Amino acid sequence: MKKTTTSNEDAVTARRLIPVTEWQKYYPRPGEGGLRHLIFFGDSTGFNKVVRRVGRRVLIDEAAFFEYVDAQNGGRRD
Repeated sequence: MKKTTTSNEDAVTARRLIPVTEWQKYYPRPGEGGLRHLIFFGDSTGFNKVVRRVGRRVLIDEAAFFEYVDAQNGGRRD
């Protein structure tokens, strides 16, 4: 029997969560200190929508991060 998946399951499997300490392996900017600054002030800047916490680990939702950056840029992609 063929298993069918819903769009919700596809969205969950396509999302990549990157630990703050490993962000530099994927992207040069922002650095770990810059990310930690954004996380600390996340409630006032809206960055808390990007952060996922699993136990003591702090993870960055990659797709949500770039949506946040686009929103801060007014939707521009320079």
